[in-house]
Amino acid sequence: MTDIKNKDEFLKALNNTGIQVMMFTAFWCPDCMYIKPFLPEIEEEFSNLQFYSLNRDHCMDIALEYEVMGIPSFICFKDGKEISRFVSTLRKTKEEIEAFLTQTIESEDKRC
Repeated sequence: MTDIKNKDEFLKALNNTGIQVMMFTAFWCPDCMYIKPFLPEIEEEFSNLQFYSLNRDHCMDIALEYEVMGIPSFICFKDGKEISRFVSTLRKTKEEIEAFLTQTIESEDKRC
């Protein structure tokens, strides 16, 4: 997972081909720390996607632009446009994140 530290890095990532998965997180967030151990497995399982991590506190301008207040939040982009998001107030499980990513891929496959 690549860390994004500012708006320029974020915009550069959006210019990549394929689907970008942006995970908004924070060091103080217990639910973010809960999912951290299984993120490498998810990245391996979905190796066709590009994963990025944004510390919401350091990238507040981006978080505000995309109305990300709750964390962890996942927003997927393709061709610079948002295609899906997974935001909930409940703790996210590995299975829920995998289901979200699978649904995102399937939705994009239907559009093509």
